[in-house]
Amino acid sequence: RQQKWKSSVSTHAKMPPCDFVPEKYESYPYERMQKIREQNIAPSLRTYYKKPLLLHQGHMQWLFDHEGRRYLDLFAGIVTVSVGHCHPKVTMATQKQLARLWHTTNIYMYPAIHEYAEKLTSFFPDPLKVVYLTNSGSEANDLAMFMARLHTRNFDIISLRGGYHGGSPYTLGLTSLTPYKHGVANGFGCTTTMLPDVFRGPWGGSHCRDSPVQTVRKCSCTEGVCLAKDQYIEQFKDTLNTSVPKTVAGFIAEPIQGVNGAVQYPRNFLKEAYQLIWERGGLCISDEVQTGFGRTGSHFWGFQTHGVVPDIVTLAKGIGNGFPMAAVVTTKEIANSLAQNLHFNTFGGNPLACVVGAAVLDAIEEDGLQKNSEDVGTYMLLELAKLRDKFEIVGDVRGKGLMIGVEMVTDKDSRRPLPAEEISQIWEDCKDMGVLIGRGGLYSQTFRIKPPMCITKRDVDFAVEVFRTALQRHMERAK
Repeated sequence: RQQKWKSSVSTHAKMPPCDFVPEKYESYPYERMQKIREQNIAPSLRTYYKKPLLLHQGHMQWLFDHEGRRYLDLFAGIVTVSVGHCHPKVTMATQKQLARLWHTTNIYMYPAIHEYAEKLTSFFPDPLKVVYLTNSGSEANDLAMFMARLHTRNFDIISLRGGYHGGSPYTLGLTSLTPYKHGVANGFGCTTTMLPDVFRGPWGGSHCRDSPVQTVRKCSCTEGVCLAKDQYIEQFKDTLNTSVPKTVAGFIAEPIQGVNGAVQYPRNFLKEAYQLIWERGGLCISDEVQTGFGRTGSHFWGFQTHGVVPDIVTLAKGIGNGFPMAAVVTTKEIANSLAQNLHFNTFGGNPLACVVGAAVLDAIEEDGLQKNSEDVGTYMLLELAKLRDKFEIVGDVRGKGLMIGVEMVTDKDSRRPLPAEEISQIWEDCKDMGVLIGRGGLYSQTFRIKPPMCITKRDVDFAVEVFRTALQRHMERAK
Protein backbone atom coordinates (compact mmCIF):
# COMPACT_ATOMS: atom_id res chain seq x y z
CA ARG A 1 0.00 0.00 0.00
CA GLN A 2 2.79 2.41 0.86
CA GLN A 3 4.57 1.66 -2.42
CA LYS A 4 1.46 2.31 -4.53
CA TRP A 5 0.46 5.58 -2.89
CA LYS A 6 1.29 8.72 -4.85
CA SER A 7 0.44 12.30 -4.04
CA SER A 8 -1.14 14.43 -6.75
CA VAL A 9 -3.07 16.72 -4.47
CA SER A 10 -4.01 20.30 -5.27
CA THR A 11 -5.48 23.02 -3.12
CA HIS A 12 -7.61 26.11 -3.52
CA ALA A 13 -5.24 27.90 -1.17
CA LYS A 14 -3.30 30.58 -2.99
CA MET A 15 0.38 30.88 -2.14
CA PRO A 16 1.14 34.45 -1.01
CA PRO A 17 3.07 36.48 -3.60
CA CYS A 18 6.83 36.87 -3.48
CA ASP A 19 8.67 39.35 -5.69
CA PHE A 20 12.00 37.55 -5.36
CA VAL A 21 13.19 35.83 -8.55
CA PRO A 22 15.66 32.96 -7.97
CA GLU A 23 18.70 32.52 -10.16
CA LYS A 24 18.61 29.83 -12.81
CA TYR A 25 19.75 26.45 -11.49
CA GLU A 26 23.00 25.48 -13.25
CA SER A 27 24.48 22.65 -11.19
CA TYR A 28 24.31 18.87 -11.85
CA PRO A 29 21.07 17.20 -12.99
CA TYR A 30 18.85 15.74 -10.22
CA GLU A 31 19.77 12.14 -11.14
CA ARG A 32 23.49 12.84 -10.81
CA MET A 33 22.91 14.46 -7.42
CA GLN A 34 21.11 11.30 -6.32
CA LYS A 35 24.02 9.14 -7.47
CA ILE A 36 26.56 11.30 -5.59
CA ARG A 37 24.33 11.07 -2.52
CA GLU A 38 24.40 7.28 -2.70
CA GLN A 39 28.13 6.97 -3.38
CA ASN A 40 29.85 9.86 -1.56
CA ILE A 41 27.66 11.10 1.28
CA ALA A 42 27.38 9.20 4.56
CA PRO A 43 24.13 7.18 4.61
CA SER A 44 23.38 8.27 8.17
CA LEU A 45 22.55 11.70 6.70
CA ARG A 46 19.00 10.90 5.68
CA THR A 47 16.75 13.01 3.47
CA TYR A 48 13.08 13.94 3.84
CA TYR A 49 10.32 12.90 1.40
CA LYS A 50 9.92 10.04 -1.08
CA LYS A 51 11.56 12.16 -3.75
CA PRO A 52 13.98 14.36 -1.78
CA LEU A 53 13.93 18.07 -2.57
CA LEU A 54 16.93 19.51 -4.36
CA LEU A 55 16.95 23.03 -2.98
CA HIS A 56 18.72 25.76 -4.85
CA GLN A 57 18.03 29.13 -3.24
CA GLY A 58 16.33 30.76 -0.27
CA HIS A 59 14.78 34.15 0.41
CA MET A 60 13.37 34.97 3.86
CA GLN A 61 10.56 32.43 4.52
CA TRP A 62 10.77 30.94 1.02
CA LEU A 63 12.82 28.13 -0.53
CA PHE A 64 13.22 27.37 -4.24
CA ASP A 65 14.04 23.97 -5.72
CA HIS A 66 16.15 23.21 -8.80
CA GLU A 67 13.11 23.58 -11.05
CA GLY A 68 12.27 27.00 -9.62
CA ARG A 69 9.30 25.81 -7.58
CA ARG A 70 8.66 27.85 -4.43
CA TYR A 71 7.94 26.45 -0.95
CA LEU A 72 6.90 28.06 2.32
CA ASP A 73 9.51 26.90 4.81
CA LEU A 74 7.86 26.11 8.14
CA PHE A 75 10.84 24.18 9.51
CA ALA A 76 13.63 26.73 8.97
CA GLY A 77 16.45 24.23 8.45
CA ILE A 78 15.41 22.51 11.71
CA VAL A 79 14.63 25.67 13.71
CA THR A 80 17.85 27.34 12.57
CA VAL A 81 16.94 30.08 10.10
CA SER A 82 15.76 32.58 12.68
CA VAL A 83 15.52 35.86 10.77
CA GLY A 84 14.98 34.55 7.22
CA HIS A 85 16.97 32.84 4.48
CA CYS A 86 19.74 35.12 3.18
CA HIS A 87 18.49 38.03 5.29
CA PRO A 88 19.96 41.14 3.60
CA LYS A 89 21.37 42.63 6.82
CA VAL A 90 23.09 39.40 7.84
CA THR A 91 24.32 38.74 4.30
CA MET A 92 25.75 42.24 3.97
CA ALA A 93 27.56 42.08 7.33
CA THR A 94 29.00 38.66 6.41
CA GLN A 95 30.23 39.82 3.00
CA LYS A 96 31.90 42.86 4.55
CA GLN A 97 33.71 40.73 7.14
CA LEU A 98 34.72 38.13 4.52
CA ALA A 99 36.74 40.81 2.80
CA ARG A 100 38.32 41.98 6.07
CA LEU A 101 39.27 38.96 8.20
CA TRP A 102 37.88 35.43 8.12
CA HIS A 103 39.74 33.84 10.91
CA THR A 104 42.16 34.24 13.71
CA THR A 105 41.87 32.48 17.01
CA ASN A 106 41.37 33.69 20.57
CA ILE A 107 45.12 33.89 21.16
CA TYR A 108 44.79 37.38 19.64
CA MET A 109 42.28 40.12 20.29
CA TYR A 110 40.05 41.27 17.44
CA PRO A 111 37.03 43.58 17.54
CA ALA A 112 34.25 41.16 16.56
CA ILE A 113 34.42 38.81 19.56
CA HIS A 114 34.44 41.66 22.09
CA GLU A 115 31.62 43.54 20.40
CA TYR A 116 29.53 40.37 20.11
CA ALA A 117 30.18 39.11 23.65
CA GLU A 118 29.02 42.44 25.07
CA LYS A 119 25.97 42.55 22.79
CA LEU A 120 24.89 38.93 23.38
CA THR A 121 25.26 39.00 27.16
CA SER A 122 23.28 42.28 27.34
CA PHE A 123 20.21 40.14 26.58
CA PHE A 124 20.79 38.06 29.74
CA PRO A 125 19.95 38.85 33.37
CA ASP A 126 22.72 39.04 35.97
CA PRO A 127 24.83 37.05 36.72
CA LEU A 128 24.76 35.36 33.26
CA LYS A 129 27.36 37.61 31.68
CA VAL A 130 30.22 35.37 30.49
CA VAL A 131 30.16 33.61 27.11
CA TYR A 132 32.21 30.78 25.62
CA LEU A 133 31.63 30.50 21.86
CA THR A 134 31.55 27.12 20.10
CA ASN A 135 30.41 25.75 16.73
CA SER A 136 27.33 23.59 17.35
CA GLY A 137 24.62 22.81 19.86
CA SER A 138 26.07 19.40 20.68
CA GLU A 139 29.39 21.06 21.40
CA ALA A 140 27.74 23.70 23.59
CA ASN A 141 25.87 21.10 25.64
CA ASP A 142 29.00 18.97 25.86
CA LEU A 143 30.85 21.93 27.33
CA ALA A 144 27.97 22.78 29.69
CA MET A 145 28.09 19.25 31.10
CA PHE A 146 31.85 19.52 31.50
CA MET A 147 31.57 22.88 33.27
CA ALA A 148 28.86 21.64 35.64
CA ARG A 149 31.00 18.66 36.64
CA LEU A 150 34.15 20.73 37.02
CA HIS A 151 32.46 23.42 39.06
CA THR A 152 30.45 21.22 41.44
CA ARG A 153 33.01 18.40 41.66
CA ASN A 154 30.01 16.11 41.27
CA PHE A 155 29.34 13.84 38.31
CA ASP A 156 25.68 12.90 37.81
CA ILE A 157 23.50 14.92 35.43
CA ILE A 158 19.75 14.50 35.06
CA SER A 159 17.74 15.08 31.89
CA LEU A 160 14.11 14.63 30.88
CA ARG A 161 12.98 11.67 28.79
CA GLY A 162 12.21 12.78 25.26
CA GLY A 163 14.86 15.50 25.42
CA TYR A 164 17.37 16.07 22.65
CA HIS A 165 20.68 17.64 23.68
CA GLY A 166 23.06 16.50 20.94
CA GLY A 167 24.58 13.54 19.17
CA SER A 168 28.15 13.55 20.46
CA PRO A 169 29.21 10.56 22.59
CA TYR A 170 29.10 12.77 25.70
CA THR A 171 25.70 14.39 25.06
CA LEU A 172 24.04 11.16 23.90
CA GLY A 173 23.71 10.34 27.60
CA LEU A 174 21.40 13.33 27.97
CA THR A 175 19.54 12.75 24.71
CA SER A 176 16.62 10.48 25.49
CA LEU A 177 15.14 9.44 22.15
CA THR A 178 15.80 5.90 20.91
CA PRO A 179 16.41 6.74 17.20
CA TYR A 180 19.48 8.76 18.20
CA LYS A 181 20.94 6.04 20.42
CA HIS A 182 23.69 3.76 19.13
CA GLY A 183 24.72 0.46 20.65
CA VAL A 184 27.98 1.75 22.08
CA ALA A 185 28.86 2.84 25.60
CA ASN A 186 27.78 6.40 26.30
CA GLY A 187 26.11 8.47 28.95
CA PHE A 188 28.04 7.35 32.03
CA GLY A 189 26.75 9.52 34.88
CA CYS A 190 23.58 10.58 33.01
CA THR A 191 20.13 9.74 34.38
CA THR A 192 16.78 10.41 32.72
CA THR A 193 13.60 11.20 34.61
CA MET A 194 9.91 11.21 33.71
CA LEU A 195 8.85 13.75 31.12
CA PRO A 196 6.05 15.98 32.48
CA ASP A 197 4.03 15.78 29.25
CA VAL A 198 0.50 16.96 29.99
CA PHE A 199 -0.89 15.41 26.80
CA ARG A 200 0.75 11.99 26.64
CA GLY A 201 1.95 11.54 30.23
CA PRO A 202 -0.06 10.07 33.12
CA TRP A 203 -1.21 13.47 34.43
CA GLY A 204 -2.26 16.76 32.91
CA GLY A 205 -5.03 18.45 31.05
CA SER A 206 -6.79 21.65 30.19
CA HIS A 207 -5.21 24.11 32.65
CA CYS A 208 -1.57 23.07 32.78
CA ARG A 209 0.60 24.72 30.18
CA ASP A 210 1.75 28.16 29.11
CA SER A 211 0.18 28.19 25.66
CA PRO A 212 -2.71 29.95 23.89
CA VAL A 213 -4.03 26.43 23.24
CA GLN A 214 -4.58 23.91 26.03
CA THR A 215 -5.02 20.20 25.55
CA VAL A 216 -8.63 18.97 25.30
CA ARG A 217 -7.73 16.23 27.77
CA LYS A 218 -9.61 16.81 31.03
CA CYS A 219 -7.87 16.95 34.37
CA SER A 220 -8.66 17.75 37.98
CA CYS A 221 -6.43 20.86 37.96
CA THR A 222 -7.99 24.28 38.39
CA GLU A 223 -6.72 27.71 37.38
CA GLY A 224 -3.67 28.40 39.55
CA VAL A 225 -3.61 24.93 41.14
CA CYS A 226 -1.86 22.35 38.96
CA LEU A 227 -2.12 18.90 40.49
CA ALA A 228 -0.33 17.44 37.46
CA LYS A 229 2.73 19.56 38.24
CA ASP A 230 2.71 18.25 41.82
CA GLN A 231 2.59 14.64 40.57
CA TYR A 232 5.47 15.15 38.14
CA ILE A 233 7.55 16.84 40.84
CA GLU A 234 6.96 13.78 43.04
CA GLN A 235 8.35 11.64 40.22
CA PHE A 236 11.33 13.99 39.95
CA LYS A 237 11.96 13.59 43.69
CA ASP A 238 11.69 9.84 43.27
CA THR A 239 14.52 9.93 40.71
CA LEU A 240 16.63 12.07 43.02
CA ASN A 241 16.02 9.68 45.92
CA THR A 242 16.71 6.46 44.04
CA SER A 243 18.85 6.91 40.92
CA VAL A 244 21.59 9.42 41.74
CA PRO A 245 23.89 10.21 44.68
CA LYS A 246 22.89 12.75 47.33
CA THR A 247 24.82 15.42 45.42
CA VAL A 248 24.57 15.93 41.66
CA ALA A 249 26.40 17.98 39.02
CA GLY A 250 23.30 19.27 37.32
CA PHE A 251 20.00 19.10 35.51
CA ILE A 252 19.40 20.03 31.85
CA ALA A 253 16.09 20.72 30.13
CA GLU A 254 14.78 22.50 27.07
CA PRO A 255 12.16 25.12 28.04
CA ILE A 256 9.97 23.47 25.38
CA GLN A 257 11.17 20.15 23.99
CA GLY A 258 12.05 20.50 20.31
CA VAL A 259 12.81 17.19 18.60
CA ASN A 260 10.14 15.51 20.73
CA GLY A 261 7.46 17.70 19.15
CA ALA A 262 7.14 20.99 21.07
CA VAL A 263 6.28 19.24 24.34
CA GLN A 264 5.46 21.67 27.16
CA TYR A 265 5.59 21.07 30.91
CA PRO A 266 3.07 22.19 33.51
CA ARG A 267 3.54 25.75 34.75
CA ASN A 268 6.06 26.02 37.61
CA PHE A 269 7.47 22.54 37.05
CA LEU A 270 10.92 23.84 36.07
CA LYS A 271 10.94 26.34 38.94
CA GLU A 272 10.43 23.57 41.51
CA ALA A 273 12.77 21.14 39.73
CA TYR A 274 15.55 23.77 39.72
CA GLN A 275 15.12 24.27 43.47
CA LEU A 276 15.46 20.53 44.10
CA ILE A 277 18.68 20.43 42.07
CA TRP A 278 20.17 23.43 43.85
CA GLU A 279 19.43 21.76 47.19
CA ARG A 280 21.60 18.85 46.03
CA GLY A 281 24.54 21.03 45.00
CA GLY A 282 23.85 20.88 41.27
CA LEU A 283 23.70 23.45 38.50
CA CYS A 284 20.67 24.05 36.25
CA ILE A 285 21.26 24.17 32.49
CA SER A 286 18.72 25.63 30.08
CA ASP A 287 19.10 24.26 26.55
CA GLU A 288 17.91 27.20 24.42
CA VAL A 289 19.14 25.76 21.13
CA GLN A 290 15.60 25.85 19.71
CA THR A 291 13.67 28.15 22.07
CA GLY A 292 16.07 31.10 22.19
CA PHE A 293 16.23 34.45 20.38
CA GLY A 294 12.59 35.47 20.73
CA ARG A 295 11.04 32.37 19.16
CA THR A 296 8.58 31.86 22.05
CA GLY A 297 7.29 35.39 21.51
CA SER A 298 6.57 36.58 25.03
CA HIS A 299 10.25 36.45 26.07
CA PHE A 300 13.65 36.46 24.41
CA TRP A 301 14.75 33.26 26.19
CA GLY A 302 12.64 30.20 26.90
CA PHE A 303 13.78 30.01 30.54
CA GLN A 304 12.15 33.42 31.16
CA THR A 305 8.76 31.90 30.35
CA HIS A 306 9.25 29.63 33.37
CA GLY A 307 10.28 32.39 35.77
CA VAL A 308 13.72 30.89 36.42
CA VAL A 309 17.34 31.98 36.02
CA PRO A 310 19.56 28.99 35.18
CA ASP A 311 23.25 28.69 36.00
CA ILE A 312 24.24 27.84 32.42
CA VAL A 313 22.47 28.52 29.12
CA THR A 314 23.34 26.82 25.83
CA LEU A 315 22.62 28.44 22.46
CA ALA A 316 22.92 27.32 18.84
CA LYS A 317 20.78 27.01 15.68
CA GLY A 318 19.02 30.41 15.41
CA ILE A 319 22.03 32.20 16.91
CA GLY A 320 23.64 32.41 13.45
CA ASN A 321 20.62 32.10 11.09
CA GLY A 322 22.27 28.99 9.62
CA PHE A 323 25.93 29.90 10.15
CA PRO A 324 27.66 27.17 12.23
CA MET A 325 28.03 28.78 15.63
CA ALA A 326 26.89 28.19 19.21
CA ALA A 327 27.52 29.47 22.71
CA VAL A 328 27.56 28.67 26.40
CA VAL A 329 26.55 31.58 28.65
CA THR A 330 27.18 31.34 32.37
CA THR A 331 28.43 33.18 35.45
CA LYS A 332 32.00 34.38 35.98
CA GLU A 333 32.38 31.98 38.90
CA ILE A 334 31.36 28.91 36.89
CA ALA A 335 33.41 30.02 33.87
CA ASN A 336 36.47 30.28 36.12
CA SER A 337 36.26 26.53 36.78
CA LEU A 338 37.25 25.94 33.17
CA ALA A 339 40.22 28.30 33.42
CA GLN A 340 42.22 26.13 35.81
CA ASN A 341 43.58 24.22 32.82
CA LEU A 342 43.62 24.80 29.06
CA HIS A 343 40.37 24.45 27.12
CA PHE A 344 40.67 25.70 23.57
CA ASN A 345 38.34 26.01 20.58
CA THR A 346 39.96 26.83 17.23
CA PHE A 347 36.89 28.07 15.37
CA GLY A 348 34.59 29.12 18.22
CA GLY A 349 34.07 32.88 18.25
CA ASN A 350 36.01 33.52 15.04
CA PRO A 351 35.54 36.98 13.47
CA LEU A 352 33.07 35.78 10.85
CA ALA A 353 30.84 33.98 13.36
CA CYS A 354 30.78 36.95 15.72
CA VAL A 355 29.81 39.38 12.96
CA VAL A 356 27.03 37.03 11.81
CA GLY A 357 25.76 36.63 15.39
CA ALA A 358 25.70 40.40 15.96
CA ALA A 359 23.83 40.97 12.68
CA VAL A 360 21.23 38.35 13.68
CA LEU A 361 20.62 40.15 17.00
CA ASP A 362 20.24 43.45 15.12
CA ALA A 363 17.81 41.90 12.63
CA ILE A 364 15.65 40.42 15.41
CA GLU A 365 15.43 43.85 17.04
CA GLU A 366 15.05 46.00 13.91
CA ASP A 367 12.51 43.69 12.23
CA GLY A 368 10.48 43.23 15.44
CA LEU A 369 10.76 39.46 15.15
CA GLN A 370 10.08 38.59 18.80
CA LYS A 371 6.77 40.49 18.61
CA ASN A 372 6.08 38.88 15.23
CA SER A 373 6.68 35.45 16.76
CA GLU A 374 4.13 36.18 19.46
CA ASP A 375 1.48 37.68 17.14
CA VAL A 376 1.81 35.33 14.18
CA GLY A 377 2.53 32.28 16.38
CA THR A 378 -0.56 32.86 18.54
CA TYR A 379 -2.65 33.38 15.41
CA MET A 380 -1.35 30.12 13.93
CA LEU A 381 -1.90 28.15 17.14
CA LEU A 382 -5.53 29.32 17.32
CA GLU A 383 -6.11 28.52 13.63
CA LEU A 384 -4.60 25.05 14.03
CA ALA A 385 -6.77 24.50 17.12
CA LYS A 386 -9.81 24.85 14.84
CA LEU A 387 -8.47 21.91 12.82
CA ARG A 388 -7.96 19.93 16.03
CA ASP A 389 -11.62 20.52 16.88
CA LYS A 390 -12.70 19.41 13.41
CA PHE A 391 -10.49 16.34 12.84
CA GLU A 392 -10.38 13.38 15.22
CA ILE A 393 -6.81 12.54 14.15
CA VAL A 394 -5.44 15.92 15.30
CA GLY A 395 -4.88 15.03 18.95
CA ASP A 396 -3.05 18.06 20.29
CA VAL A 397 -1.99 21.52 19.17
CA ARG A 398 0.55 23.15 21.45
CA GLY A 399 3.39 25.58 21.74
CA LYS A 400 4.26 29.20 22.26
CA GLY A 401 5.19 31.80 19.68
CA LEU A 402 6.61 30.13 16.58
CA MET A 403 7.51 26.90 18.40
CA ILE A 404 4.51 24.73 17.52
CA GLY A 405 3.66 21.03 17.61
CA VAL A 406 0.65 19.23 16.11
CA GLU A 407 0.39 15.69 17.48
CA MET A 408 -1.45 13.17 15.33
CA VAL A 409 -3.46 10.29 16.86
CA THR A 410 -5.79 7.53 15.77
CA ASP A 411 -8.40 9.04 18.09
CA LYS A 412 -8.45 11.59 20.90
CA ASP A 413 -9.57 9.16 23.60
CA SER A 414 -6.81 6.58 23.22
CA ARG A 415 -4.16 9.12 22.12
CA ARG A 416 -2.50 6.30 20.16
CA PRO A 417 -0.05 7.71 17.61
CA LEU A 418 -1.32 7.83 14.04
CA PRO A 419 0.59 5.19 12.01
CA ALA A 420 3.76 6.50 10.37
CA GLU A 421 2.54 5.67 6.86
CA GLU A 422 -0.58 7.82 7.29
CA ILE A 423 1.39 10.72 8.74
CA SER A 424 3.82 10.46 5.82
CA GLN A 425 0.98 10.78 3.32
CA ILE A 426 -0.31 13.98 4.97
CA TRP A 427 3.24 15.31 5.15
CA GLU A 428 3.95 14.54 1.47
CA ASP A 429 0.67 16.19 0.45
CA CYS A 430 1.65 19.38 2.28
CA LYS A 431 5.00 19.40 0.47
CA ASP A 432 3.31 18.87 -2.90
CA MET A 433 1.10 21.88 -2.18
CA GLY A 434 4.13 24.01 -1.33
CA VAL A 435 4.50 23.81 2.46
CA LEU A 436 7.49 22.24 4.22
CA ILE A 437 7.04 21.09 7.82
CA GLY A 438 9.09 18.95 10.21
CA ARG A 439 8.43 15.71 12.06
CA GLY A 440 9.19 14.75 15.63
CA GLY A 441 8.04 12.87 18.70
CA LEU A 442 8.84 9.42 20.06
CA TYR A 443 6.87 7.83 17.22
CA SER A 444 7.48 10.59 14.63
CA GLN A 445 3.80 11.38 15.19
CA THR A 446 4.08 15.14 15.70
CA PHE A 447 4.34 17.77 13.00
CA ARG A 448 6.91 20.38 14.02
CA ILE A 449 6.24 23.95 12.88
CA LYS A 450 9.13 26.30 13.62
CA PRO A 451 9.45 28.70 10.68
CA PRO A 452 11.73 31.69 10.13
CA MET A 453 10.40 34.33 12.52
CA CYS A 454 9.60 36.69 9.62
CA ILE A 455 6.51 34.79 8.41
CA THR A 456 3.20 36.65 8.12
CA LYS A 457 -0.45 35.94 8.96
CA ARG A 458 -1.06 35.63 5.23
CA ASP A 459 1.53 32.85 5.10
CA VAL A 460 -0.25 31.19 8.03
CA ASP A 461 -3.61 31.32 6.25
CA PHE A 462 -2.05 29.58 3.26
CA ALA A 463 -0.25 26.96 5.39
CA VAL A 464 -3.32 26.15 7.50
CA GLU A 465 -5.49 25.78 4.40
CA VAL A 466 -2.89 23.45 2.86
CA PHE A 467 -2.80 21.40 6.07
CA ARG A 468 -6.62 21.29 6.19
CA THR A 469 -6.70 20.06 2.57
CA ALA A 470 -4.14 17.34 3.39
CA LEU A 471 -6.18 16.22 6.42
CA GLN A 472 -9.39 16.20 4.37
CA ARG A 473 -7.71 14.10 1.71
CA HIS A 474 -6.52 11.68 4.38
CA MET A 475 -10.07 11.29 5.69
CA GLU A 476 -11.30 10.54 2.15
CA ARG A 477 -8.55 7.94 1.68
CA ALA A 478 -9.54 6.29 4.96
CA LYS A 479 -13.19 5.81 3.96
